[in-house]
Amino acid sequence: MSVRTRIFSVLLALTLTGGAAAAATPAHAATSRGVTIPAFYTPPADLPADDGTLIRRETLPLALSLPGITGPLPGRATRIMYKSTDSGGRPVAVTGAYVEPAARWWGTGPRPLVVLAPGTMGQGDQCSTSLALQRGLVLGLGNQTTVSIGYEVLAMYRLLAKGIAVVTTDYIGLGTPDRLHTYVNRVDGGHAVLDAARAARALPGTSLTAASAVGLYGYSQGGGAVASAAELQSSYAPDVPLKATYAGAPPADLAAVTAAIDGSELAGALGWSVNGFVQSSPSLRPLVDRYLSDAGRAAMADLSTMCVGDAIFGYAGKRSTGWTRNGESMAAVIAAEPDLRAYIDAQLIGTRKPSGVVRVATGVNDDLVTHAQARTMAAAWCGLGGAVVYAPVSLAKTSSKLLNHFGPLLADQGPAVDWLAGRLAGKPAPANCPAVS
Repeated sequence: MSVRTRIFSVLLALTLTGGAAAAATPAHAATSRGVTIPAFYTPPADLPADDGTLIRRETLPLALSLPGITGPLPGRATRIMYKSTDSGGRPVAVTGAYVEPAARWWGTGPRPLVVLAPGTMGQGDQCSTSLALQRGLVLGLGNQTTVSIGYEVLAMYRLLAKGIAVVTTDYIGLGTPDRLHTYVNRVDGGHAVLDAARAARALPGTSLTAASAVGLYGYSQGGGAVASAAELQSSYAPDVPLKATYAGAPPADLAAVTAAIDGSELAGALGWSVNGFVQSSPSLRPLVDRYLSDAGRAAMADLSTMCVGDAIFGYAGKRSTGWTRNGESMAAVIAAEPDLRAYIDAQLIGTRKPSGVVRVATGVNDDLVTHAQARTMAAAWCGLGGAVVYAPVSLAKTSSKLLNHFGPLLADQGPAVDWLAGRLAGKPAPANCPAVS
């Protein structure tokens, strides 16, 4: 199977699990690769003091929705903007979406809430999950030159079908045009997740109560974000009653993941990482510029506007050696520079005991967001006294790193949703720690 055929197969699979027709949007504030970004996404000049505070909200029309007797199915959606704090301690506005399910909660107690942290969506503002819920798959419509894939809709709708309320975060800088998305930044991702829970619990007119349990769900980038959130909850958001977390294929060790992604179908994610490094730590800009060639700087600028589909089509198989002046790989540059190593080391997940019980699932043949580093995170949590359920996913290995990574997402999604629902319903979850290798 050719690389192009494999790419098409992945995009087709993602389309079937999350694609839909484009929907109308209100007046815009900006455009990205020909896509209109609604004015809603532009943050106000002044932000509230408290993290998780709602800044604004509006009705969000879902692209995949059916009429029901008492309202739309699978539920009523609200686009939200809320306040968070980034890794530098700076206030920031984050967008997302809350969906009030039409289905009744089948468990005991009040309706629970799950924060869904999306997997890799890209870095262009048009790639945000809340826009994907409204627009679905956008592929060359009119003057739009982007491929935005709303593949997280399947997990969301599975949770809604069980009567679980869902809030999803767009992450810091994804959707809001005031800054670049800080891709795989540990603190930014964890804060955005926890503050989304706070914002949803404060949203008026929902069926959530103060006693509603909170769960977290994420795969790939989302798996890292919820894993970080589970570590940070006790110190950053003790008011969020976190009960359980599903962390699928978390990029816990960025040094290992950077080396694995280079030259793969998702090589563009390296550009998002570098752009995110500089957004989070502007002092790194001169150092990064010293290594990037003209071609590298052009690639970083190009990728900063791209969604995951764009990056697959435009950068699959590219190697970072083509982006540096001396032909060194990004991994080699990071290893050679103490400041870059320090930044990467600060992103490591697995050094703090997580709150609640965590199910860590990773494909044993995942060679993109590598299995070994995720398993090491789970073992480290166990060593810290964390309640961990380790779930290796065994699928046949293919010649495509992207398929080896996305296959477990689909294969394990049903069991993961069922496991999380069970924990939110109060069912016990015996720990199952991996042996330390």
